Amino acid sequence: MRLRGPVKIYRKIPAAVGLVLSQVAVAAPPDNRDPALAPWFESLKQPGSGAPCCSIADCRTTEFRRDRDGYEVLIDGRWKMSAPFWARVPPNRIIDGIENPTGRGVVCFAPEAGILCFVPPPES
Repeated sequence: MRLRGPVKIYRKIPAAVGLVLSQVAVAAPPDNRDPALAPWFESLKQPGSGAPCCSIADCRTTEFRRDRDGYEVLIDGRWKMSAPFWARVPPNRIIDGIENPTGRGVVCFAPEAGILCFVPPPES
């Protein structure tokens, strides 16, 4: 049976998704990481969808600021960005109500996707 048109494209989608996910998996973990925190980082799930926030490779403690509109986080060279910038955290990416053992704000960020998750520090 010969495949035509859209059917051929649909067969290529799983390969493309696999390629994208494999690129996320090879991201470098942060310097001075604490291996004991790896399970906590890997347990983070995106609010609403339950999809993983990534892993310790894309999540880092970061400087943040809070104003009446929500949170902003500092994205810098640790994510291989050429220039640091402040990014507004979308409200649907904030994970509230979980223990944050780092004691600092944690953002999961991928240059291709933006902010995946943000965990505020305790008492913020």
